Amino acid sequence: MNELLEKVISTSSIGADSSKGGGLLNSAQSGKFIDYMWDATVLGSVVRTVPMNTDEVELDRMAIGERLVRVATEAVDDGVNNAVAFSKVSLGSVKFRMDWELSSEALEDGLEGNALEDHIARLMAAQASNDLEDLAINGDTQGHVGDALLKGFDGWRKRLFYGGTVLDAGDITLPDGTGAGELHRGTFNAAIRAIPRQFGGNRAGLRFYTAGGLLQDYMYREQLQDQGGFPERTGNTQNGNVAPGPNAGWSPTSPYGIPATEVPLFPVYDMNGATAGGEASDLWLTDPKNLIWGVRRAITVYREFVPKKDAIEYTMFTRVGANVENPAASVVVKNVKFGV
Repeated sequence: MNELLEKVISTSSIGADSSKGGGLLNSAQSGKFIDYMWDATVLGSVVRTVPMNTDEVELDRMAIGERLVRVATEAVDDGVNNAVAFSKVSLGSVKFRMDWELSSEALEDGLEGNALEDHIARLMAAQASNDLEDLAINGDTQGHVGDALLKGFDGWRKRLFYGGTVLDAGDITLPDGTGAGELHRGTFNAAIRAIPRQFGGNRAGLRFYTAGGLLQDYMYREQLQDQGGFPERTGNTQNGNVAPGPNAGWSPTSPYGIPATEVPLFPVYDMNGATAGGEASDLWLTDPKNLIWGVRRAITVYREFVPKKDAIEYTMFTRVGANVENPAASVVVKNVKFGV
């Protein structure tokens, strides 16, 4: 067995005798597999990941949300005790699978030899993480006609739209009346101003998330501003990491001190909401820990050699789910147009 399969996919019943089929990963192996998958994502590596030992769990949520300090009268007990409001966030999971195979000829004839199995396993794990992050962001049980995966459960975007503050970029302009629909300093400002004040106090935890193309447009206009062009469109907010790293998740700027990060799997849609147009996307403002990603630790992976095909077949099963702890602590700006 190769290194990756031995460490994160192999089980006690998968070994030299591949006819034994497969089995359930133990907790340590499952944890490594989950960590590897989520590290390949943008949001998956920063959101609140909840290990699930059952198909559905209830998470406690505490809230205050109002003034509690009162004027005190000397030597008087007013008999008023403040209470913390407790509520539950339900997190369910849905079962998903991924299958792939590798022929004996590929292993025998490929330049990588036996290392090809490890290489393919890593590619499949990365693809699984991308698919599941896409679902966690864009999942909608009532939408996505013809896309069975994205109908798996309601993702973060749908939940934020139903419970958070939603702005339309077409209604946001600069002081001179221009820039409607663009991603500019006024868009970031409107999002910050719209978040309820009881949640805006945690400014250090807030993050902007948007599509990569929108963030690229913003940075392009910012560079033009440095050269004297489009001075009304952006502000000098290059406080983040301007050098793209090897992975997705570029954070080149921090508008008003809040980092902005690209998310390649953000939805792209036309101005009527259809996903075919590709004219616009979203800007989110939230604490990433407000987004919950539930993962069943019991990941099942099977590896089986099929003599009639002279190939090795792999099947992976997992259960995942998504929710938002408090949608009211978020702002979504929709219909932010691509292009400069």
